[in-house]
Amino acid sequence: MKENTKKVTKSGITFGSCLAMVISFTTWHSVGWAIIHGLLSWVYVIYYILRY
Repeated sequence: MKENTKKVTKSGITFGSCLAMVISFTTWHSVGWAIIHGLLSWVYVIYYILRY
C-alpha cells in the first residue's frame, strides 16, 4: 500500500507541474513564466481555475 501511495503522489506532482506549465505558456507565451508556474505546480493550476 505504501509503495502505491508513493507512485500516485509522484505522478500527481509530475502531472501538476506539466499542466501548470502548459496553462502558463498558452496564457502568457513565456517560457520563464512557464518554469516558475511549473515549480508552483498545483498552486498555479488551482489559482488559474479560480481566476478564469
